[in-house]
Amino acid sequence: MAKTRKPAKKAATEKPPRKTKGGPDPIDIHVGSRVRLRRMILGMSQEKLGKALGLTFQQVQKYEKGVNRIGASRLFQLSELLNTPIQFFYDDYDPASGGPSYAGMAEPDAGDAFMKFVSSPEGVQLCRYFSLIEDPQVKKRVLDLVKTIAETEATKAGS
Repeated sequence: MAKTRKPAKKAATEKPPRKTKGGPDPIDIHVGSRVRLRRMILGMSQEKLGKALGLTFQQVQKYEKGVNRIGASRLFQLSELLNTPIQFFYDDYDPASGGPSYAGMAEPDAGDAFMKFVSSPEGVQLCRYFSLIEDPQVKKRVLDLVKTIAETEATKAGS
């Protein structure tokens, strides 16, 4: 029995191969994480954003994790609702690595940890409230306090 071959599809209709087998595409993950970051910077809940988009908070969660791909019209809506240019969602994306670009940072792992912290609820809140402090002396004292606590924690961990 001879196997028959299916005719080759046209190149224009073929999808480019995914970079991760069975998972979301890295660009979808990056764009979703930028949606999350911007939403958190604005202090907006997933529920509030979902309501404005006519979606459930679970659908917003899927966008933010990159599980659901964000189409062009939805990305435009998000840029309007989150008061940011569309380019913001693609900023810092490195096509070579399929993830964030940490240009200028000496260690990529340090950049990953930094971006993970800054994107966390605590990191966003810390940045938001710290930026409201106007007195440079107070800002310096807060930084000194945080540095002292971090050094103390590092010493405990090393013991």
